[in-house]
Amino acid sequence: METLSFEFPAGQPARQRAQVGCVGSGDLEVLLEPGPAGRLNIQVVTSVNGSAERWRHLFERMFAGANPPALNVDIHDFGATPGVVRLRLEQALEELSHD
Repeated sequence: METLSFEFPAGQPARQRAQVGCVGSGDLEVLLEPGPAGRLNIQVVTSVNGSAERWRHLFERMFAGANPPALNVDIHDFGATPGVVRLRLEQALEELSHD
């Protein structure tokens, strides 16, 4: 198991929490909660050691030039492919837009 941390610029804090996926029945869980203004903090706990560069590239592609809400993101990964990771993150961000 490996724990990775990433930080990106963000806007104002999100107004609610979101959860998508479930490690117990799949391969990835994403938990979002409001974070400090101006910061998107991501923590990944993954079963795939040595994958920090893959995660960093994925997040850079998703958040480069974007202004996501300020969040603390916890990702629990059990070997999800990059496509599944992106899908789950997009699902979680969409959940935030529904009040």
